[in-house]
This record gives sequence, structure tokens and C-alpha cells, in this order.
Amino acid sequence: MARSTPAQVARLDREDPLAHKREAFDIPEGVIYLDGNSLGALPRGVASRLADVVSRQWGQSLIRGWNEHDWIDLPARVGDKIARLIGAERGSVVAADSTSINLFKVLAAALKMRPGRKVILSDSGNFPTDLYMAQGLAALLASGHELKVVPPEDVAAAIDETVAVTMITEVDYKTGRRHDMRALTKRAHEAGALAIWDLAHSAGAFPVDLAGAEADFAVGCGYKYLNGGPGAPAFLYVAPRHRDAVEPPLTGWMGHAAPFAFDLDYRPAEGVNRMRVGTPPVISLSALDAALDVFADVDMRALREKSVSLCELFIAEVEARCPDLALASPREAALRGSQVSFRCDFGYPLMQALIARGVIGDFRAPDIVRFGFAPLYLSYRDVFRAAEVLEEIILTRAWDREKFKKKAKVT
Repeated sequence: MARSTPAQVARLDREDPLAHKREAFDIPEGVIYLDGNSLGALPRGVASRLADVVSRQWGQSLIRGWNEHDWIDLPARVGDKIARLIGAERGSVVAADSTSINLFKVLAAALKMRPGRKVILSDSGNFPTDLYMAQGLAALLASGHELKVVPPEDVAAAIDETVAVTMITEVDYKTGRRHDMRALTKRAHEAGALAIWDLAHSAGAFPVDLAGAEADFAVGCGYKYLNGGPGAPAFLYVAPRHRDAVEPPLTGWMGHAAPFAFDLDYRPAEGVNRMRVGTPPVISLSALDAALDVFADVDMRALREKSVSLCELFIAEVEARCPDLALASPREAALRGSQVSFRCDFGYPLMQALIARGVIGDFRAPDIVRFGFAPLYLSYRDVFRAAEVLEEIILTRAWDREKFKKKAKVT
């Protein structure tokens, strides 16, 4: 594939309708950040929002803050902001807990809605924590449930009358391979199964259409493309048609119909709010709330167009400059999320050498170097320069140093 010229790249940046959004983020000088699929960059509005929440709202209002600043409804307000990005109906998303806990909740609820079936269907490209949660829930229920894991390309064929629920992450965390949500959800429903989607690598990266796909449940995290900060609260979606039928497995007081009545018996709240459990983490939720404001005026179709263009530029440049790297992501843009991965036998030290040069991506065992493309704060020049640095490191074998081979706890 042919390389682009600096002039061509400069023209792409000049014509970029989202270029102004970069100013909304605090990107360190000299850093090209290609790891937004693992932890999003810091939106500038978050720091001032947190300072206000801590010093004024908490510091001055104290316990009164729950009413004076409406902390109690933050999960729903943040949920509605996320709903717009994932094609969900207003009032169908709540921000709470972690992705793993939310998955446990919706999976348990879904299995209860299909009592005669025992199979949870997933694929081998799913993020391991999703598989772990399914394994743990099956063991906890001790009712003969089993997790069936098939290759990603075999999911549709594996959906039959034994499947209670499909549990699929829309975008493969390693390769960026993207499932067809609409087609797989339709296939699940035709077989009488329910469909759960994990949007950890989808929400904020490209348009998602949960309502259009008729998904039953969805979960996702707030700290990747949504830029909510390390360990930001996750979110949970329940299709409105299930809102009064779904039975939460974790019946906490915030999911009660009247939490401050302090009844001794549980009564579920209306709709998705019944899936809340404990007291909302106001500080971290406020950070996510402020981060989502960056998306308020963003056309998600324009975001997707830029994402595809950035990825295409990177693939072309890397393949022209670094022929020893093998593309691990689908070549066809429609089959990818907003990331590009390459296979490399010396992937870990290569990524550490890149990071030392200010190009930040990450590594996934055994041989994946992974690059995430967050269109709101990445420029075409960033992508072009990242490929140049990658080429320089490989040509000079700069990665072949002991300091780059010593693995850290987080890769």
C-alpha cells in the first residue's frame, strides 16, 4: 500500500470537521495517544467539575448535597447522556457499578426469563472477565447452566433452541473485529433466546443502535472512549419492553421503589432503575458526567467517518513501512471497531519502546500490539507520525533492550 505525503496528511487535518474538539482535551505535550480504547484522555472540563463537586458541593453542602445538587439522580442523568451515543431509548440506561457487575445483573435476569434453557453462548474473542462472570454465575445457580464458547465467526450457527442468552462483546478487544449486532440479535430472537451486548469498545467510538437492533440488554464501561477516568462507573441498558418483567438479582436499596421509606421488604423500582444497587459514587459519576459533555454537539456519523479514515491511514502507513508486522484486525472497515492491531513476535518490547518515544498504545498477549483511535482528540498528523516512529524503532531495533523486555503488572 502506498504511503501518504505530509501535504496530503495536512490537508486531511485542515478538512477535519472534528479538529476543534482536540482543544477540549488535556493531551500532554509530545504525546501521541493511541490508547483511548483502554483509558480515554482527560477532557478539560472534568478537573473544574471535580473541584466544584469536592470543595463546594461536598465541602459546603455536606449531606444536603443529595438534594441541593441532585446527586441521587446522577445515575439516570448520566445514563441518558450515554443513551444518545448508543441508540438507546431515553430512560433505558443507568450509570452504575462496573461492567462486570452489570453483566452479572443482566445475565442473571436474562437466564431467569428463559427458565427452560441452560446455555449461555459467547465467543472466544470475548473479554475474559465476561466469560469469568458467566462461569461464576452458572456455578452459583447450580441448575445445570453452561457457558458455550465458539469462535467469533461461528456464533450465528451455534444459536439454537438450547440457548437461553447470547453474551457477545460487539468489538473484539484484541483484534477490533466487529460483530453484526442487528443480525445476531435477530438470529437469537428467532431461536427464542435473549441477546446481551457488551459495548466496552463501542460506546463513544462509533454510532451504536441498540433500539434499532432490538437488543435486550447491554453493558459497557465509562473509562474508554467515553473518557470518564480510571475506573469510571459503567452503564447498563434494559430494553423498555423488558422494563417491568426483568427481576434484578442484586436487590439493593437504590433499586427499591421507595428507598427512603426503609421498608423491610424489597419492591423493585420502575424500569431500569430497579437494576441499581448501592449508593452512587458521586465524585466519579460527576467526572463521567462532565466528560460526556464533550459529545453533546458531536454527530456520531462524522465521528465514525473520521475513525475509519484514521484507521485506514494507519494501516496503509504501517504496512508500507513495517512489512514484518501482520495485520490482526479485519481489513474491511465495516468489520472493525475503532482500533487497529498488528501481530508481532516482539510485541511487548516494541510497545514499550514506542511508549518511551511518546507513542502510547498497548500490548495484549501473546503477540498483539494494539492501537485505539479516538477521533475527538486524534489528528491525522498524530497517526502519520506514529507510523514513522514505529518504522524507526523497528529499523534500528531500538526495541531490543532489556529495559523494554521487563514486563510490568499492567500491559
